[in-house]
Amino acid sequence: MARNFLIAFAAPLALAACTTREAPALENPALTNIDPAAHSSGVVSAADPRAAEAGAQMLRQGGSSTDAAIATMLALTVVEPQSSGIGGGGFYVRGTSDGQVATLDGRETAPAAATPDWFLGEDGNPVPFPQAVLTGLSIGVPGNIRLAEQAHDRFGRLEWAQLFQPAIALARDGFVITERFREYLQRSPNRAGNVEAGRALFYDAAGEPLPVGTLVRNPALAATLERIATEGPDSFYTGMHGRAMAQVIADATPGAADMSATDIASYRALWRESPCGTYRQYRICGMGPPSSGATTVFAILKQLEGFDMGALGPASPTAWHLFAESQRLAYADRELYLADDDFVSVPVAGLMDGNYLRERGTLISADRTLQIVSAGTPPGTRAIMADGAEPVESGTSHFVAVDQWGAAVSWTSTVEGSFGSGHMYGGFYLNNELTDFSFVPQRDGIPVANRVEGSKRPRSSMSPTLVYGPDGELVMAVGAAGGSTIPVQVARVLIGVIDWGLPLDRALALPVLYSPGDTIVLEEGSSLLAMQPALEALGHKVMARGLPLKTNAAILVDGSWVGGADPRSEGVAIIP
Repeated sequence: MARNFLIAFAAPLALAACTTREAPALENPALTNIDPAAHSSGVVSAADPRAAEAGAQMLRQGGSSTDAAIATMLALTVVEPQSSGIGGGGFYVRGTSDGQVATLDGRETAPAAATPDWFLGEDGNPVPFPQAVLTGLSIGVPGNIRLAEQAHDRFGRLEWAQLFQPAIALARDGFVITERFREYLQRSPNRAGNVEAGRALFYDAAGEPLPVGTLVRNPALAATLERIATEGPDSFYTGMHGRAMAQVIADATPGAADMSATDIASYRALWRESPCGTYRQYRICGMGPPSSGATTVFAILKQLEGFDMGALGPASPTAWHLFAESQRLAYADRELYLADDDFVSVPVAGLMDGNYLRERGTLISADRTLQIVSAGTPPGTRAIMADGAEPVESGTSHFVAVDQWGAAVSWTSTVEGSFGSGHMYGGFYLNNELTDFSFVPQRDGIPVANRVEGSKRPRSSMSPTLVYGPDGELVMAVGAAGGSTIPVQVARVLIGVIDWGLPLDRALALPVLYSPGDTIVLEEGSSLLAMQPALEALGHKVMARGLPLKTNAAILVDGSWVGGADPRSEGVAIIP
């Protein structure tokens, strides 16, 4: 049974990745030595301790996991503006212990006037990404506030305004610049300091990022949050503020196809069906299109089901070779088929079909590399689309909340790149999500599935995921940040937990091997570098570089929920 299986996770859990309120850090912390009753109130895991604490406050006040997740998202707007917030969008996946899964699409939308040549210059060629990203061409209608509204209407327990109080306090009273945040300010001055409001908040008179430890107050954002808290979500999208935000976007757009106030006012978050599939008796559920998360994560796993990954273990170069090959196959399908299925026919059922994925898995050999990898033809495919050309994405945050009733929320939120488009309104950064569309609308006369279209939502890699055990019990919530590496990060954790029996902290700390094409990228400085000769002997092209990695999760251990955060990040998990 799932609970008995997960007792294996009672191995020592590094509290650097899991902060509790009830028990002090132990020399050799073992979950079997911690009173399970101390964990019955739930857990919040987020990439910033102040945001995790905002969510934990909601749980202490009797709130639901949805209340906690909303408060976390709002706080991240203040303390992690480089990654997420109300100027962007996200995907929300909620599961209950009895197997019910609900998913909500808060992905940004293109203006109604947008056309497939949105990113083409006068010469008919795609404009350079740096040229597009700092203009209004990159900004989609933000979705997180409508997502929060609809999730709260259905699953919230606390008053709407209550959820905003921690974020308002952080913006009004100030938050301290951390070392990680200053690194982002240092790396992205063209975005973080693109407009005067950003420069005034985070840079000194010489244009240098403010020092670590500086207390930053954002009164404009505090006022925005107070207004939405008291007047409701409509005050964000309609009326004078909706019109003013649309004007900021339009003013930054070179060209005639501007964002309109109607685009902002008409935005809606959408309830979607969750794609679910079974991997080694575990039910894996995630977010469907326009996310590529659920189908890609599941394909990576299911294609490996014919191999004994457990016997190979994490120290085996063969195991990582198999993982790389499965990624290559999964990403080939992702590139060709995944997009907003309100606009194109995405064969979701076929991409999740067990027989199809097992057949794809038979292409993988344990002793050699596939010379050519191409997309398959999943059942239900109606039209063949062309592969697109999307820039790299990176500015994202993931958080998990579980409440005292055992309902878990896995929510990934994003502004796309670091500090989004660099444009601000009301104290927050506006996303650059439209650059997640393909800059090329067609190839050889064949349309690209992820091309720009009016009111369409761009494809995303965000992969908020829930796992149910063999007995049907909800046992895990996980997700990640890091652009197109997100499905790989999530699949790696699931393999670590399910196949290798690792405790959550060790699964989150596993190195990352990223192989979406013909070259394997090994996480720089990781233990995988020692495997490079063995991988090259199997025929792989291998390189090492830094990857944008940040994973958060919660897991059920012997009847109690505990959380973890990626040791590469500043994240923590807090038990209220």
